[in-house]
Amino acid sequence: MTPLRVTWVQPEDLLAHELRQAAEDGRDASGIARRWVAAGGSATPVPGGASLPPAPPALRSLALRLLDELALLPSPLARGEPTELAAITRACGGAEAPVARAEPTDLPAITRARGGTEAPVARAEPTDLAPITRACGRAGAPVAREEARRPPGGPGAASPGTPASRPRPGSPGGTAPVTAGRGGTAEVDALHAAWLGRAAGCLLGKPVEKLTLTGIRAIARATGNWPLHTWFTARGLPAGLAAAHPWNRRSAPTSLAENIDGMPEDDDLNYPLLGLLLLQRHGRAFTTADVARLWLDELPAGRTFTAERVAYRNLLDGVEPPHTATHRNPFREWIGAAIRADVHGWTNPGDPVAAAAQAHRDAVLTHTANGVYSAMFTAAAISLAATGAYDVHGCLAGGLTVIPPDSRLSAAVRLGIRLAREEDGFETVVDRLHTALGAYHWVHAVPNAALLAAALTHADGDFSGSICRAVSGGWDTDSNGATAGSLAGLLAGHPDALPARWTAPLKNRLATSVAGFDGTGFDTLAELTASLTTHPIPQEVPHA
Repeated sequence: MTPLRVTWVQPEDLLAHELRQAAEDGRDASGIARRWVAAGGSATPVPGGASLPPAPPALRSLALRLLDELALLPSPLARGEPTELAAITRACGGAEAPVARAEPTDLPAITRARGGTEAPVARAEPTDLAPITRACGRAGAPVAREEARRPPGGPGAASPGTPASRPRPGSPGGTAPVTAGRGGTAEVDALHAAWLGRAAGCLLGKPVEKLTLTGIRAIARATGNWPLHTWFTARGLPAGLAAAHPWNRRSAPTSLAENIDGMPEDDDLNYPLLGLLLLQRHGRAFTTADVARLWLDELPAGRTFTAERVAYRNLLDGVEPPHTATHRNPFREWIGAAIRADVHGWTNPGDPVAAAAQAHRDAVLTHTANGVYSAMFTAAAISLAATGAYDVHGCLAGGLTVIPPDSRLSAAVRLGIRLAREEDGFETVVDRLHTALGAYHWVHAVPNAALLAAALTHADGDFSGSICRAVSGGWDTDSNGATAGSLAGLLAGHPDALPARWTAPLKNRLATSVAGFDGTGFDTLAELTASLTTHPIPQEVPHA
């Protein structure tokens, strides 16, 4: 009988990940690492989340003690990367609501310390929205450039022999300083497109999740799908290549072109469903404890991963939020909180500060610092996209206003945007991002936020271009594809504006283990989301 080996919670594996996290946030853990290795432990995290064979009891006990010692080591980056909302607000230069700060972040030394050579911020690259707006040649919020940065044949382009669809022009309201959402049927249509976009982008990335960038490119090229423009397929894939770069074993049976039959279950869709339940039961004044109670009631533990699984276990051990995010949780700056952020943006159109505040209360159950910022950035950007009044560049710039400008995530997003503007070929953009940020774990929020911003910028918000670029860039392929699809779907504004090759295989059907939602259609989810959407009095969006 095969023994049960639960992933993402074994002490010896948590310690290896925490040692890596310490290196990423600048803590000197060399002494602890030496003690661990001398005792027989491994300082290298295993890719699958659980090492074999299990460590002996004495080594597991040592791992727990060392995890607690690591938690006491101060990080030199902590001052510029707070987790508390009040401190984030102050870091953004605001007394009440987070706003942009004009001082750009300069972190080349930190990037080099992470094993990269690319400086994360160009000297001439503006940080706040005013100079970005001026650089776009506008007095108001940034709008699409006259020349879309979607080179012929780039990711998302139509396959050879079919006409490439033109990217949508910049949103007409880009120069409007106030907005509060579309309202009515238009709002439901946009949310329908967002749900479909999130599902399609996630599904595109599922079979290649955990594959290296080299593997993704090799598979796509071998099957005539490079630059990436449609679903991955095993048809025509040489056996040797398939063996060298195996599909994600859980996802491949339901996410290849030849076997897609509706949207299969994925945590990137489960969490937005939980977000709807959260707002239904507790309203927008929900607390982090409400999120925790909802999870215990509605989220099967086996459907959690990394930071969420550790936090879930902490809850069962009697640890109270927000300590659930920090207690023996080396995944606290990974991407998990960001995949829960869409609902907070969808339901707060035109109010990025409120969207970010909701995302913060949700995120701190499981994450800290950059893990929280990724959720806040995503929620704020989606909040602006939900209005129909901002183009993709304005949305990304607005997202930057709610996170600390001196944080690594802010620097990474701006790096992604800059490289997307500089390079005609997205493959080069990705190579430069992997050089700069490749020392991070592939699920860490920092590199994935950079790739997301680069994909959306380079595609100029075009739906196919956005999801294909996000997935073709590697790292957390399904999560990046999902968020890119959500935002680009909102910009498209209507389900019919999304190419049928992405939406038809979904069959308006979502599989999930979240009770009451299995088999639900995306049109129904859009109606439900719209019923939970606030329509505040139009107000000035800070610097957007």
